[in-house]
Amino acid sequence: MDVVSDAISAVHLGHPWSHRLRTSGNWCAQLDRYDGAGFYVVLKGHCWLLTDSSAPTPLGVGDAVLLPHGTGHVIADFPVDAGVAKKKAVPFEQSLVETEHRTRTARHETDILCGKYWLDCSRMHPLMAELPEVVHLPSRVGDHLELRAAIELLAGELDEIRPGSCVALPSLLDLLLVYMIRAWMTETTSGAWPRVLGDPVTAAALRALHSDPAAPWSNDLLAAEAGVSRHTLARRFTNLVGRPPMAYLAWWRVIRAAALLRDTRDTLATIAGRVGYGSPYALSHAFQREFGTTPGRYRTQTVGRSADVEAD
Repeated sequence: MDVVSDAISAVHLGHPWSHRLRTSGNWCAQLDRYDGAGFYVVLKGHCWLLTDSSAPTPLGVGDAVLLPHGTGHVIADFPVDAGVAKKKAVPFEQSLVETEHRTRTARHETDILCGKYWLDCSRMHPLMAELPEVVHLPSRVGDHLELRAAIELLAGELDEIRPGSCVALPSLLDLLLVYMIRAWMTETTSGAWPRVLGDPVTAAALRALHSDPAAPWSNDLLAAEAGVSRHTLARRFTNLVGRPPMAYLAWWRVIRAAALLRDTRDTLATIAGRVGYGSPYALSHAFQREFGTTPGRYRTQTVGRSADVEAD
């Protein structure tokens, strides 16, 4: 696994949700904050997006926007401000019903692809945590061709139910999330993790750790993997990542253990071996120090939450 894949997999819950919203006339919808990430892609027409801490963002044809932290927001067909939003916005679910009813007899002017990803935000990888409140990816000729291809494929699948759609849709939605994060990493000038992964030494060390977190890594072995001295690795890794290599590895092993507790039925002993701990007791001690609860209680809580997400 690479860092971006691992960062997404560690927090991913259940299947993503998507909808194709075709609307006309005046509309203004509000979505409250939730645990997860949301997205919009404008396929036809235009709209505006507003959060509590941002000015209205205009969205045109081909524009994509990711709200990676489930930020509450308003989306409308006009440049809405906070005062107008409070008076005119209706709950998003109500807006879906109203706009679909209205466009049965009217030609739609705006066509929007929207959706949600359910995420466990309790211990996000710093790459995910540093994503801004709104990731706006304007459509520009020649930019992010993979993202544009994924959007076209997803829109086609939502146009009509075809054989294999139940497999294709969630896979394409997951692909869309990856491509939106990639696009942000390409465009951002302020993110720390694009710089981390752009540094050949630190990136090589991270690839090694994420490829096999259970290996008996040491600073010397990791430095050899990166092709530098132990001192050089420690300095560059710590400066960029914010913690020394072995501290990062210890943290990542516990985060991986949490994902395995949530997503598998493996015993604690099996999980301990998979993430590099010599015994269930050692993993349990490290886990409780990081999460403030035992692995058993964590599994019970998160499995119940995952079941609720699947039901939604």
